[in-house]
Amino acid sequence: MPRLRPSSIRARYTIATAVLSLVAFTLIGLGLDYTIRLRTQAITFLETQRVATDWIAAMQPGNTRPTPTNEVNLLQLVDSQGRVVQASAPLAGSPPLSSDQPSVDDRIQDRVECSTRHGCVLVTAIRVPPQVARQLWGGEPHFVYAGTREPLSLAEHHLELYAGAGALLATAFAAWTTWMVVGRTLRPIKAIREKTSEITVTDLSQRVPQPPGRDEIAQLARASNQNLAQLETAVDQLRHFASLVTHELRSPISGLRAQLEEALLYPGEMDPRSTIQTALSTTERCQAIINEVLMYAHIQTAVPAPHEPVDLGALVRQEVATRIRGVPVRARVDHDVKVMGNPLHLTGLLSNLLVNAQRHAATRVEVTVGGSGGQAVVTVTDDGDGIAPEDRERVFEPFTRLKDARRRDPKGSGLGLALCREVADAHHGTLLIEDSPKGARFVLRLPAVDQP
Repeated sequence: MPRLRPSSIRARYTIATAVLSLVAFTLIGLGLDYTIRLRTQAITFLETQRVATDWIAAMQPGNTRPTPTNEVNLLQLVDSQGRVVQASAPLAGSPPLSSDQPSVDDRIQDRVECSTRHGCVLVTAIRVPPQVARQLWGGEPHFVYAGTREPLSLAEHHLELYAGAGALLATAFAAWTTWMVVGRTLRPIKAIREKTSEITVTDLSQRVPQPPGRDEIAQLARASNQNLAQLETAVDQLRHFASLVTHELRSPISGLRAQLEEALLYPGEMDPRSTIQTALSTTERCQAIINEVLMYAHIQTAVPAPHEPVDLGALVRQEVATRIRGVPVRARVDHDVKVMGNPLHLTGLLSNLLVNAQRHAATRVEVTVGGSGGQAVVTVTDDGDGIAPEDRERVFEPFTRLKDARRRDPKGSGLGLALCREVADAHHGTLLIEDSPKGARFVLRLPAVDQP
């Protein structure tokens, strides 16, 4: 799908507004024109009716001459045969203004009559009352026509022209206003787009302009900056992690290369079996590092698997039962301590904690499982030398190995505790090192499952 540029959006909004405005203002103009036309005609017809009625009231035997006014000067008296009996001066010699002859039941009718001689005329036709007709013409029906020429504003369609011009001007103003408002609204989006195009994976420190306020555009800018900050942090972590992995693998691979080159250079002096065993040992260490790196990356990036209820006490008992070598491990487990989680990942977490505790313990390792404040709590305590307060967070960083850890386990990768922390975070829990009278005390807290 092609990406719409701000200018394209601006043009589309303006065109849409212009079309809708033109339709709306045209309808409004037509409505105003119709209303004004009807109002003007109604006022005119009231005047023509008044003049025609006054003329009928003034008729006397032998005197039926019309009495025109400045507003209504077109008057005619017409008999039942359509012959003009009396007419005002402007209609001298003219045929009847209208062929309409109102009935007795509907004596007054208003019409608009158009002709080539007089143009359009607003005419009121009135049937002379029967008593007046009997008095003047022996009962023969007569009709009075009173009219006035249609106002220029109506006759020459000035109203329509004014309405059309007004609709066009209003549409132009609405389109211009939309163009300006949308342009000002989209200006921050244009700035965001331009800044975004400048940001590359090699430089994620830049941020998009953030307009003031709390509207959608400001929220978009804030969300974009938050995403950029998270992406920068993730990329920095990835670079640091890649550097650490490279450093950890460089030493064993370099040693393996040196051993193999030495065996090739001095075949008579090197024991092939010993060389192969050393190479296999180095290869196993590289494989262990790679496996732990893959597990660490999988926990960080993989889509979380659906969690299921896990009996944390049962997992601890199973892991303790497998520790038949090394320093003894004693467990104290409360019943029905359950959490929602991934059994495989939680088993790996407990296994790493126990291996680490046995490695550093002097005589024993103690494990407890219980509940507190809606959380499941697992503590793993050894009676070794412990961990200095300033190193208690550092040990959870990938490939971080303290001096004592290197001495006790030279082949370790330094990823075990980092994996434990990642698993705890993935289960919405915490893994910390807390104070202990002797040795190190690891405390795992996970949200507990409410018991029915």
